[in-house]
Amino acid sequence: MTLTQTPAAGMTRLPAAAGAIRRLYRVAGVDISLTGTGISTIGGTTRVPTAGRRADSLVERDARLKHITSRVLDEVGAVDLVCVEGPVSYQQPGGSTWDRAGLWWRIVSSFIGREIPVAVIPPTSRAKYATGRGGARKTAVLEAAQQRYGAILPTDDEADALILRAMGLDWLGQALASVPDGHRAALGGVRWPEMEAAR
Repeated sequence: MTLTQTPAAGMTRLPAAAGAIRRLYRVAGVDISLTGTGISTIGGTTRVPTAGRRADSLVERDARLKHITSRVLDEVGAVDLVCVEGPVSYQQPGGSTWDRAGLWWRIVSSFIGREIPVAVIPPTSRAKYATGRGGARKTAVLEAAQQRYGAILPTDDEADALILRAMGLDWLGQALASVPDGHRAALGGVRWPEMEAAR
């Protein structure tokens, strides 16, 4: 059984067989960051904080990326879908731009290597799903996530990860909570993977 895309809606639906009982999907949300990667799974949310210095050597920078990637893979484990926030564009790239891009690809490539489908969610879609506004700040997303899902979230990194996970579950027809149609329209702007339906 395969999930197929509906062009008009930009979203997909799992075909429902009469009398079929579907198990709950295992979905993870990962907000990739050098300083604090947020992770949301069925077990809750967590954050991988790290710090670097401009004077760090290539070996030290590589070790940092490896550490973050390893922690993310350990926390996520075996899932049916991973939702990651897409890269942001920087008009004036800072010194860590290469490291941010390298970390993003290292983590995404690791999931692909494990044959885990990956959905790439633009930052504006994540904000719109949470608040109804694509330009909403992280603090607004944090407040909305806590109110809608009743979660205690210490950081906006974890709030972003929870929203990413919620979007994936909603796309699969197993929403964590009901959201207004205007918010839910954000699912149409996501790059969803082609994937086999979990049995």
